[in-house]
Amino acid sequence: RVSDDGKEQDVPVESLRPGDTIRVRPGGKIAVDGTVTDGASAVDESLLTGESLPVEKGAGDRVIGGTVNGSGTLLYRATATGANTTLARIARLVEEAQGSKAPVQRLTDAVSAVFVPAVLGVALFTFLGWLLAAHAGPATALTHAVAVLVIACPCALGLATPTAVMVGTGRGAALGILIKNGEALERAHKIRRVVFDKTGTITEGRPALTDVVPHDGLGRADLLRLAAAAERGSEHALGRAVVERADAEGLTAAAQAFTGVAGQGVRAHVDGREVLVGTPSLLAGAGLTVPEPASADMARLEADGKTAMLVAVDGSEVGLLAVADTVRAGAKEAVARLRAMGLEVALLTGDSPRVAEAVARQVGISEVRAAVKPAEKADAIRSWQGNGLVAMVGDGVNDAPALAQADVGVAMGRATDVALEAADITLLRADLNGVADAILLSRRTMHVIRQNLFWAFLFNVIGIPLAASGRLDPIIAALAMAFSSVTVISNSLRLKNVNLYGESKIASMR
Repeated sequence: RVSDDGKEQDVPVESLRPGDTIRVRPGGKIAVDGTVTDGASAVDESLLTGESLPVEKGAGDRVIGGTVNGSGTLLYRATATGANTTLARIARLVEEAQGSKAPVQRLTDAVSAVFVPAVLGVALFTFLGWLLAAHAGPATALTHAVAVLVIACPCALGLATPTAVMVGTGRGAALGILIKNGEALERAHKIRRVVFDKTGTITEGRPALTDVVPHDGLGRADLLRLAAAAERGSEHALGRAVVERADAEGLTAAAQAFTGVAGQGVRAHVDGREVLVGTPSLLAGAGLTVPEPASADMARLEADGKTAMLVAVDGSEVGLLAVADTVRAGAKEAVARLRAMGLEVALLTGDSPRVAEAVARQVGISEVRAAVKPAEKADAIRSWQGNGLVAMVGDGVNDAPALAQADVGVAMGRATDVALEAADITLLRADLNGVADAILLSRRTMHVIRQNLFWAFLFNVIGIPLAASGRLDPIIAALAMAFSSVTVISNSLRLKNVNLYGESKIASMR
């Protein structure tokens, strides 16, 4: 740890607190989660993501406790320690998921509750039948009744679902797919439509400011300085792009009374002036109209696939800012895989229709709903749910209502805390192929569960009549019962070898 006066001292990991500054040397293990403040290095994150290639880290980048530093030295500020670190949360999620019950397990439990007394009844009927009807001795009748009880032990029935869920969620975690519970794992195999957010999901989420277009006599530097000050309180990727450019140019100012308007933009007071940055609807809500030249500039910028933001100061439109983001590597391939799996794919975004359609064309998505506010995103998901189960993939605060409304919410690993909390599945790898992997894993898991249940029921349907008719010795029945349990467990363990895209991609990197 590095103290405020620059002196370094070694301390136990348990004593670290958020806000502490920590130095990690080449080859050292990163102790807790944090944000790099100085230095550059490549960090091995294979422990979490499974990817063997190290990830380049520099000032402002996030580092995760438990990962291994490469050849450089990093100075970082702790953001989460102890049970709040990413690694601890992952361990907790996996433990909870493996201990949770899928809906099919609750059905199995209900069947078992009826099955046990029914078997006791069959055993009693067997004893009385052999004793009274077949005129067998008490020892013979008791032997056949015991054989019924032994062969009908519901172990295989009870193991059919939880073993598959445990192996399936563990398999997902090994590939960077965290499934929150057994219910999410089961629902995912019924998904009929996958809906993607745009910024930070289909795109990298690290847009850069490309254009500053002043209007109404305001200079470029003043326009950027005022807009960046207003955006400084926002966590949206577009706002961060504006702030980063202003900081790089040394254009800073303090803002007061910051207010974020979900899906529209921000407003704040800067140098005693009211500043609005966002969509035309934000300005319309403030009673402002967008001049024709500004509308023409917006159309031109958005036709190039850029996101344009209007800036208004003290009730007048004064210019535009344009930001461009790059499509995430593998996004087009992920969409193609989902379509090949028989799923519908759609894009749902608060961005303008021109920008949304330009991005959708790049990745092969034909269905687009753009200019949608956060609350309306949940309504859009609800409308799609009339045609089957829907999965929503997002990463921001504005995606949280849609993630919660969806039958299965999927959050990218670097999503906001609100989005992670609302999601059922978290992808640790920045690769949208993880969505297809999660659905494929769910399908394989449910297939194994059905096989397990079929075997368990078939075993009892054949075994109980044989035991009741005196064709099974209790010792043979005990061996058969044990064999049925071993068969179910072995079948579940096959999930460890499920061939997923993520595994083949990771292997190709090694």
